[in-house]
Amino acid sequence: MRHIMVMNAKGGCGKSTLATNIASYFADAGYGVALADYDPQRSSIDWLERRPSNRPAIAGLEAYKDGLRHAPRGADILVIDAPARSHGKELTDLVRHAETIVVPVLPSTIDMQASDRFIKELKAVGKIDRKEAKIGVVANRVREYTLIFEELDEYLTSARVPYIAALREAQNYIRAYTRGLGIFELPEYLAWPDWEQWEPLTRWLRSVRSQP
Repeated sequence: MRHIMVMNAKGGCGKSTLATNIASYFADAGYGVALADYDPQRSSIDWLERRPSNRPAIAGLEAYKDGLRHAPRGADILVIDAPARSHGKELTDLVRHAETIVVPVLPSTIDMQASDRFIKELKAVGKIDRKEAKIGVVANRVREYTLIFEELDEYLTSARVPYIAALREAQNYIRAYTRGLGIFELPEYLAWPDWEQWEPLTRWLRSVRSQP
């Protein structure tokens, strides 16, 4: 079973949005998918409870209660929605469960400063230092052609970790979440700009570059 973790110690950066959309993307592609939510706010679990019965099934794990002990053995991919404020031993323990780590970063000075510290701490974790897990960063909820996005884009380009994609701030993510859907499950006429922005991320997740 492959483990893909979405994490950043900074809260409110869109971890659950990325985790639910990654899970639905692989489920729609025919993989057996489980989604583990480590956050007591249970945003990913709430999304799963809204998911229509006619969409590909995704198993849910309340990992904030039980960890990963109930992960279905038959799943091909486990997507992990990591909690905020993970540092030190908790961070090391979480990374132990991942082969691929996606770090979303928002376009704000506060988020960039917090993410800079977090990425440095993450890269120092033994499993990552030994290249047994791969990291990729994603600019999230961006507004193109703004100064703060240009600053974020420049920061992530120079961050010495793979800068995979930039995803716009869009109502489509709210539309999808409230219906238990992923962005790829919305009508093409509505969501094609988001599909295009996700393509570098999904291509990276499918490639050997995202796996140890």
